[in-house]
Formats: sequence, structure tokens, C-alpha cells
Amino acid sequence: TLLYLSGVTFFTLGFGDVVPLTAPGRVVAVFEVATGFSFLALIIGYLPTIYGAFSRREVNITLLDARAGSPPSAAELLRRHHRADDLAALDQLLREWERWAAELLESHLSYPVLSYYRSQHEHLSWLASLTVILDTCTLLLVGVRCPEGDYPTRQARLTFAVARHALTDLNQILAAAPRPPVPDRLPSADLTQLRDSLAEVGLQLRAGADAEHGLAETRRLYEPYAHALATSLLFTLPAWLPSNNADDWQTTAWDWQPALLPARDE
Repeated sequence: TLLYLSGVTFFTLGFGDVVPLTAPGRVVAVFEVATGFSFLALIIGYLPTIYGAFSRREVNITLLDARAGSPPSAAELLRRHHRADDLAALDQLLREWERWAAELLESHLSYPVLSYYRSQHEHLSWLASLTVILDTCTLLLVGVRCPEGDYPTRQARLTFAVARHALTDLNQILAAAPRPPVPDRLPSADLTQLRDSLAEVGLQLRAGADAEHGLAETRRLYEPYAHALATSLLFTLPAWLPSNNADDWQTTAWDWQPALLPARDE
């Protein structure tokens, strides 16, 4: 009976068939009513905020599909923008991701549970997208040259700073101690393939001992943090090299499940 009284009081039903008779019981009932109203207000106010932040986060991730492939990669992002011959678009993209990383930092620090909300698309995730942007900024900071000259690096530096800030703070909030990825995400053989992949579209990644040292040092600023979060959240970090997969927008479940297709009348 007391549990029943507690339940109807907490959820503010108040049937009145069982009432507290003593002063301590009435005090407890008042506090339980207040707790019940606070609980309902928290649910009504908290969940829309969570889902709104999740939806805003996913918009840029979905847009990355056609710009960087599925799964996305830094090399493919640079290749596709260079094919379009639009340096301004790449600069604008980095500006948008700078703001996205800042919003990610603020929303996920306020609501850490958002880190566990996964994208609804198979090859996309917030951590993979953040890593791809960091990879892209790293290549630009090392030095990428095209026939028109060097790609600008100022925006890449700004975007890298905010993205790394978000990554490291989330490591602290989620108690994920940084550790280097094993195996290495970009061994020497893959770096050679990366250079060749960029060269196919007329891009040249700066070479030499200084460039390789700068690449390694910049990667050490964020890869251990990204790997730790990926391990903790069961994510897969993206590759540096472009994949041969079709983009997600080019495929549907109907393409590989013909049994789902409606039968045609003979």
C-alpha cells in the first residue's frame, strides 16, 4: 500500500484513496510530489534538447558522404574538391566544420550521452567525420600543391585547432586515455599510395624529411585521442586512402535485396 501511495504521488496522479495521516508522512509526500514534477519537467525539457543536438550534428556528417566518399577519407575529400576546381568550396567546407567542431564540443560536454548516439548511416559516424577533417587539415598544413599554387592553410589551421580541442576534451569527459593506434593508420607504403592518389588529379603533397617529420608530429597531436575514443565507443577510424565503395547515396537496400522488390504482374 505504501509503494502504491508512493507511485501515485511521484507521478502526480493523486487518486486520494490512500493518504498519509502523520506529519512526517505528509512531508515526505510533498517532497515526492515535487520530485515527480521535477522528473517530468526534466524529461520534457531534456530529451528534445538531446535529439535537437543530435540532429544538428548529423547534418554535416551526411553532407560529407558526397564530398569525401563512403566511408570518408581525407584523400578523397581533397581529390573531389580539386576535380571541381573550387578552392573556395574547400575553404568554406573547413569553415563550416570549424563551427561544427565547436558545437560538438559544447553539446557533448554538456550532454556526454550524445557521444553514444550513433549515426543512422552505415559508413558514417561523428568520430570518423571529425578524424577525416583532422586528417585533411593535416595534409594541408604539411603542404598540398596544385597547378594554381599551394592550397591556403590559414583556415585549415583554425579548423584543426577547434577539432583537436573537441577531441581531447571528449577524451577527458569519457575517461579514454590516449594511446597511439596499432597498427599505424598511415604506414610508409600507404603514404606512397596517398601521394600517388593525389597526383592522379594533379595534387602534390610536399615531400622530404621535413614534410614527413611535420606529418608525423601533427598526427601525434590527435590520433592517440581519436584511437582511444574509437576503442571506447566501438567505432572504426577512417582510412587515409580513398575506398572503391560506392557512395551511400548511390546505393539502396533494394540493390542487394531483390526479394524486397514487389512482384510484377505477368
